[in-house]
Amino acid sequence: MPTKHVVDCSTGIQTDVELTAEEITAMEADQVAREAEQAAEAVVAAKAATDAAAGKAKLKELGLSDDQIAALVG
Repeated sequence: MPTKHVVDCSTGIQTDVELTAEEITAMEADQVAREAEQAAEAVVAAKAATDAAAGKAKLKELGLSDDQIAALVG
């Protein structure tokens, strides 16, 4: 069973306490939310990379050299 570390600041006593069912549910929901956020960020990053490559290819089609494209977009 998952536990949390609790420190009583007034006494300095440290204890490990089992999580309640509600805390476990909240922890699992937070994990699902983090995974969904990471997946969304990966999609955005992939789209940005694809768009950048397509933009550079279009500039190349227009006759710009690799050096000129690098100077424009980095």
